[in-house]
Amino acid sequence: MAERRSGGVAAERLKSFIERIERLEEEKRALGEDVKEVYSEAKGAGFDVKTMRQIIRLRRMDEQDRDEQEALLDTYMRALGMLPQRGGRRAAE
Repeated sequence: MAERRSGGVAAERLKSFIERIERLEEEKRALGEDVKEVYSEAKGAGFDVKTMRQIIRLRRMDEQDRDEQEALLDTYMRALGMLPQRGGRRAAE
């Protein structure tokens, strides 16, 4: 079967790629709706969805990146007086 060409493009092959992407995009939308439903269920069961999202984001990170982010957050919070300094004083004191 010879592919139809238009302007040097294999039309049938292009159409196949486009249709596959469209199907995958639809599946992605459906999965997004499923995820929203699970969060809604969790919220109904008394869980804090914002915290759950943060945990999921942290679990996606590798351990080194997560440790680095936590150390930087700790440093900034101490600088702003939100946590005691390592010697026991708050920065704002």
